[in-house]
Amino acid sequence: MSKDIQTKQMMSASGFIAALDQSGGSTPKALALYGIDDSAFGSDAEMFDLIHAMRSRIVKSPAFTGDRIVGAILFEQTMDRDIDGIPSPQYLWENRRVVPFLKIDKGLEDEADGVKLMKPMPEIDALLARAAKAGIFGTKMRSVIDAASASGIAAVVDQQFEIAAQVLSHGLVPIIEPEVTINIADKKAAEDILLAELTRALDALPSDQQVMLKLTLPETANLYQSLVNHPRVMRVVALSGGYSRDEANARLAQNTGVIASFSRALTEGLSAGQSDADFDAAIASTIDTIYAASVAG
Repeated sequence: MSKDIQTKQMMSASGFIAALDQSGGSTPKALALYGIDDSAFGSDAEMFDLIHAMRSRIVKSPAFTGDRIVGAILFEQTMDRDIDGIPSPQYLWENRRVVPFLKIDKGLEDEADGVKLMKPMPEIDALLARAAKAGIFGTKMRSVIDAASASGIAAVVDQQFEIAAQVLSHGLVPIIEPEVTINIADKKAAEDILLAELTRALDALPSDQQVMLKLTLPETANLYQSLVNHPRVMRVVALSGGYSRDEANARLAQNTGVIASFSRALTEGLSAGQSDADFDAAIASTIDTIYAASVAG
């Protein structure tokens, strides 16, 4: 029953997806922005304890609820940890009414043909089975596009949809994320190629399957409108991609039907040294601005 409620929430509820899925490689930077430098931890275990404490503080903040935040993407270690003694996915849904997703990719290959494909995921079926058992609704996986390379972008989309088929076979909904780097000279051309490739792959999906798309905010407003309306797409969400929160929000508001899935822009301005009252006020203000941009279209 909760799956049906979660599906309805993801398809049509107002709000955005919080990306709380910083991996081992991006965690030190996320902690540094939060006011915790690398002198505060002497091992990966201590580092992950600190980032989990940060994520837990965000999730437990009064403004972090399904009224504004329809879903949250978790790092694998977060899925396996508790918040106030309750497994994180269960806490998100039962205590906050936020639909839990899981980041499943293992990072990126070196750039080739203008793109960075995902590294192999030999343990993916075991991870997906564990995620489904833990109450995870869907998954997220990221590739990167660094140039308007037709063959490279086709390879990214093919790999994404190949993994998406495995995700769907476990009863989970995949978020496909082919990120276009925001500062490349041929960004607009890359986005036009990506739109064509995504449309091709979506048109080939069986009629009873749906995926979600997580895309860089495009140079042309409403470029992805046909994807928003595609019957095989549950939702289109946008990554902040290195834009400031203000610019990301401004761009997002120009794209009808697209909602945010911000990571760094969500935690911008938060600090470990803030009092709980100041922290809660800061995250509430951030959530309000991202929510407003997500529903503006």
